[in-house]
Formats: sequence, C-alpha cells, structure tokens
Amino acid sequence: MKKSAFLEALLRTMDDKHHWAWEYFSSGRLSKAQLKLHFQHEYAVYVRDFPVFLSRILATNPPLSVRRMLAENIYEEETGGLSLGKSHPELFLTMMEGLGFRRRDFEQARLLPAARTYRAWLERMSSHRHWVMAAATLTIFVEGSVKDRKEILAPPEKKHPEEIESIISLHPLVRYHEVSPNRMDLIRAHQMVEAGHRHDAYDMVVNYTAPALRQSVLTCITKSLSLWLDYRDAVAGACGIKTP
Repeated sequence: MKKSAFLEALLRTMDDKHHWAWEYFSSGRLSKAQLKLHFQHEYAVYVRDFPVFLSRILATNPPLSVRRMLAENIYEEETGGLSLGKSHPELFLTMMEGLGFRRRDFEQARLLPAARTYRAWLERMSSHRHWVMAAATLTIFVEGSVKDRKEILAPPEKKHPEEIESIISLHPLVRYHEVSPNRMDLIRAHQMVEAGHRHDAYDMVVNYTAPALRQSVLTCITKSLSLWLDYRDAVAGACGIKTP
C-alpha cells in the first residue's frame, strides 16, 4: 500500500466517526441529567487521562521528531502551556461547573459496560509495542473527528480571537444550555492549538508507519471506530435516546 493510499484509507475511516445521536447532544433537546451522563463518560473514558496515554507513547522512544510532536501535545494537554495555562482536564471540569455540575460527580462516575470495553481498548493500545499503533489510536482516532479530512487537506491556520469568540457564542452549551462563555476555555484552547495537532498526528503516523504495518494500523483504527460506536450507542441508550 502506497503512502497516499494509506492516508486516504485513514481519512475514510475518520469520515465515519459520526454517531447518529450526536444531533441530540449538539442541540437543546437533552436535559441536564442526560448531558451529565454523557459528559461523565467522556471525562472518565478519555479526557481525564489523555495526557497519560500520550506519555506512554513517548516512553517507547519513537524517533526524535515524533517525540517532539508528542511532547508538545502532552505539554498542552497537561499544562495548557501553548494556550491558556491550564490543563485540558481542568478546563473540562470548569466547563462542567458552568453547566451546574459538581467536580466530584466526574471523579466517581460508573461506566457502562461498552464504555469500559472502549476504555480498556485505549489502555491496551496506548501501551502497544509498536508506537505507531498507539499513536494512530490516540492521536488520529481519539483526538480526531469527522472533520479530519477538511482539516488535513488544508494548511493549519491560526484562528483570530474574534473568530474563536464567534465559535464560542455558537457552541451548543452556550446557545441552548446558558453556559457562560467565561466557562468555555476548553473550546478556546482547542481552537488555538488543535489544527496543528491534527497535522502532527497524520504526519507522525503516515510518514513513520512502515509499509508492512500499514494494514495493521488501519485494522486498529477500524476496530477503534467500532468500539467507539458501541460506546456511544450505550450512552445514547442510557440517556433514553431511541435509535432512528
């Protein structure tokens, strides 16, 4: 498989990282209790420990340029040093406080079985003996979205503060759930750094995966998508959202 075909196959998989229930979570159709269940799972499954997952990849001693990209990502996730000076898990909890939730509710959340399965997969893959398998899972799949194709095929551009504030004002939590924009620094931080991180993710995986491992990486990403969809199905079901 050529490198260009490998990239296209990765992007095709990410094109499918969209869940049918997302329209409920991205609108004003859910109650605070339903949102709480959703966000408790997001925090426990990956938000809280995402810097730890990345550090495991770094600890396998990948090539120097990859180590730099991972180190910058870890630094931002753990300290906010490239954006607003606070860790992303901390900014997440600040956003949850804006919804009226207590921090301790997110530290003691009980996960649904499908969520535990997906979390166990992330644990396993973050410690994979081939660092590119771990990097593909965490930096491409977990950090990525259905928007990856558009972002990767365009050069990374730094957003102006006015543009970021416009994005904040249109965010569902602000528009429909009356969260103060002052509580939305997690979204600001993402807008400040995420374009560069997306390009770094594809750079390290596409350019450093040996041809013999490319199909294995694609299989890994496909399984990540399947487990993620099962996880999101379970959360939607627990929220009482019926499959269309």
